[in-house]
Amino acid sequence: MRKIGFDNEAYIKKQSREIKKRIADFGGKLYLEYGGKIFDDYHASRVLPGFAPDSKIQMLKNIATDVEIIVVINACDIESNKIRGDLGISYDSDVLRLVDAMRENDIYVGSIVVAQYSGQAAVTLFKQKLESSGLKVYIHHLIEGYPLDVRHVVSESGFGSNDYIETTRPLVVVTAPGPGSGKMATCLSQLYHDYKRGISAGYAKFETFPVWNLPLKHPLNLAYEAATADLQDVNMIDPYHLEAYGVTSVSYNRDVEVFPVLNTIFEHIEGESPYKSPTDMGVNMTGYCITDDEVVRAASKDEIIRRYFNSMCDRRNGRCNDAVVEKIELLMKQAEVSVEDREVVKYALDRSAQTEDQPAMAIKLHDGRVVTGKTSALLGASAAALLNAVKAISGIDKKKYLIDPSVIEPIQKLKVGVLGNRNPRLHSDEVLIALSISAATNAAAMQGMQHLKDLRGCEAHSTVILTQSDQETYRKLGINLTSEPKYQTKKLYHR
Repeated sequence: MRKIGFDNEAYIKKQSREIKKRIADFGGKLYLEYGGKIFDDYHASRVLPGFAPDSKIQMLKNIATDVEIIVVINACDIESNKIRGDLGISYDSDVLRLVDAMRENDIYVGSIVVAQYSGQAAVTLFKQKLESSGLKVYIHHLIEGYPLDVRHVVSESGFGSNDYIETTRPLVVVTAPGPGSGKMATCLSQLYHDYKRGISAGYAKFETFPVWNLPLKHPLNLAYEAATADLQDVNMIDPYHLEAYGVTSVSYNRDVEVFPVLNTIFEHIEGESPYKSPTDMGVNMTGYCITDDEVVRAASKDEIIRRYFNSMCDRRNGRCNDAVVEKIELLMKQAEVSVEDREVVKYALDRSAQTEDQPAMAIKLHDGRVVTGKTSALLGASAAALLNAVKAISGIDKKKYLIDPSVIEPIQKLKVGVLGNRNPRLHSDEVLIALSISAATNAAAMQGMQHLKDLRGCEAHSTVILTQSDQETYRKLGINLTSEPKYQTKKLYHR
């Protein structure tokens, strides 16, 4: 089983306690900018073994009666139909997903903010759609000179031109579909309006990475840089914290660069700034909850290698440029790792070589065994590898069929003869459906089904870029997938 290096229960308690302290420090109201993913933080769970992907939402559920959510979306992202790469959905669709997810967890969503509005036509339709569903929508304008022209920003023609968001609870969590949405500006605008109304309120950032009280080049912090390589974020020593307290802490370039301006904005709004450094702004107890540093270091190094393969595939698909790949290559050198350290890569490439360079897949199980899957007339390599993996975990003879060919053949006829697909082989999602059907009459298939959950956290590598459906199936199973940056064919269009 996977070794644990992080105390999730302690983290929830410490982070919650610190948030409550900030609320009290600011007189009973806090705007908390939520960095990173509020749901399904799988990056954190990979680099911090023991961190639960739903930790952040569980934390909010513990104090749900004190919490309300503001979801911010940038008007430009609505206009350009910006897509979340990890989910394959647009930012405006993700706003709806976030609202639904919050409601399912009994957390109150107070409003939606459209930030940096400058007349984009698509915003009107989006606003009407939300309001017809009973949601409150506020408009924040594109403020000329933000954030550097502080006198203009902190004025009636700056923040004063924004809609004032009516909030009723002491903790206002400000989140968004992705970076650059306008979360910080929304918080600052609210502080301006609250101060004008005589309401005491404060601002802080909920942060997980970088971990301020770990070394700058700790693999955990390097893994964060790898995860944000497309944003060109760079971890750095917080010079303001060092000057104010004589303590070395880690922040990142964007926070350090904007801090003097942010400090001046605070002074213009409230007369003085509550913070002496970017580190002060963050609520981040992550470093205090690491229980095994070696386990975390190893997990973080693995993540950097995975990010490298992902960036190579993104470059192949035109989703990033050479600079992103080169950045992660540099991080790999700093972490002293290479692709050879990812064991499944060699197994997958060797299996492909044995089958005349046909696509192949390798999966490393929790007990250290590596199973492979090859392309056949019936199954794609990723589907075959899943079946072979559950056979290995279940102790079933690898020559034994979990799915009888007579079950697969009608599915193939449906795919090709009726649905018009050219590839008759079953993909990963299709083979799992076939496995579940077989489980009704096949004891071995039932045994294999029961062990699918044991694949969560396993490592896998494909010799080709998989289809979106295959990638999504592996993601849902919790398998950490990487791929060689090439397709099986030379076609320009890949589904």
